[in-house]
Amino acid sequence: MAKNILHMVTPLKNMSPFDVNMAIDAGYDVVIPYCGVTLEEVTGLVQDAIFSRPPHDGVRQAMFFAGKNVSLALDMMARAKAAMVPPFEMSLFADPAGSFTTAAAMVASLEKTLRQSKGRRLKDARIAVFGATGPLGFSVGVIAALEGAAVTLVGYDGIRRVSDAAAEIRKRFGVDVFPRDGSNEAKKEAIASTAEVIAACGRAGVPILSRAQLDAAPYLMVAADANAVPPAGLEGLDSFGNGVPINSRGALGIGALAMGDIKYKTESGLFGQLIATDKPLNLGVHEAYVLARRISG
Repeated sequence: MAKNILHMVTPLKNMSPFDVNMAIDAGYDVVIPYCGVTLEEVTGLVQDAIFSRPPHDGVRQAMFFAGKNVSLALDMMARAKAAMVPPFEMSLFADPAGSFTTAAAMVASLEKTLRQSKGRRLKDARIAVFGATGPLGFSVGVIAALEGAAVTLVGYDGIRRVSDAAAEIRKRFGVDVFPRDGSNEAKKEAIASTAEVIAACGRAGVPILSRAQLDAAPYLMVAADANAVPPAGLEGLDSFGNGVPINSRGALGIGALAMGDIKYKTESGLFGQLIATDKPLNLGVHEAYVLARRISG
């Protein structure tokens, strides 16, 4: 039987060791990184791979798109789809910077806590995504908007970059999200004061909202923090916290490591789907969320 081969593509200098380890532990026989890849080179890589095997062995290989730019990873995946020459095909999986699987775990955790503890769902909930110019915040915004939430993307450095992210989400996914300037403490507090759900997706070790700002958020029900490096993004929230009080008004918090098991199982599970499939698959942010929700219960 043909070996299971994973071709891992990134525009960056190095492939993420995290993703390499995940793929090998999920069961791939061979994992090959391709670094510094441009969009224009994707077609050639795909066709070299698919024509090296008879069509019935095509599903025994896949291409994974990494990097830190969500739009570029999606463009690479689209270019790869267009390069297929049926019946010569293979599976594709995009998870730039782990953002799709991490975002899926975060939103699934928020939705579960919101549903079980507050009797609400994400649909129509007002969610503020802090750190929305990064790949994780971008992906959380996409998933939440697709689930029917009213999504505000918050930019730490002004309105321009976060407005560009909002326009990109509308263009690619056909959902409305709304940019806000969160470049100072007063602006962040004003945004938090109307939110029912908060997703803190900022950089590691960077505080986003203080306990006083969380206490001043009268509508807040649930918040999650992706930062596992002290100090916390949401002050007072332990990274292992799972549905623990984070303000004096009864809002509940979910820490990064409480979501970590769902993230791990989601990425591993998607690699497992690629290995087990008998037909080519295309896996992205939607498929990640479907699996994360099933895992989270």
